[in-house]
Amino acid sequence: MSSIPAAEALSLASLITPTEQGIASRILAKTSGGNLTLFAFDQGQGLSEHATPYDALVLVLDGELTLTIGGTPVKAVPGSVVRMPANVPHAVDAPVPARMILVMFKELKS
Repeated sequence: MSSIPAAEALSLASLITPTEQGIASRILAKTSGGNLTLFAFDQGQGLSEHATPYDALVLVLDGELTLTIGGTPVKAVPGSVVRMPANVPHAVDAPVPARMILVMFKELKS
């Protein structure tokens, strides 16, 4: 199942509309093995601490994010990728407007 058309080059910026003083998200692809979600955060917004039973990757597209993973803050800038391990509490804060892609792996083979 996917929410974007196949065999078409799409601008990531056109796929999501940032929300003033909020967070916007759009699932780009979803399968039984995981999903790919595009997020846009306005300045000062974020996701409160939580944990998931799956590994995830955050790919920062623009802006800047502070990811707190297991109590350790990680500054992530455009072009960076950060792995958030399964079952470890994490949070996301956007000190400036930012966009990211979240890749969640429901099953990851070593």
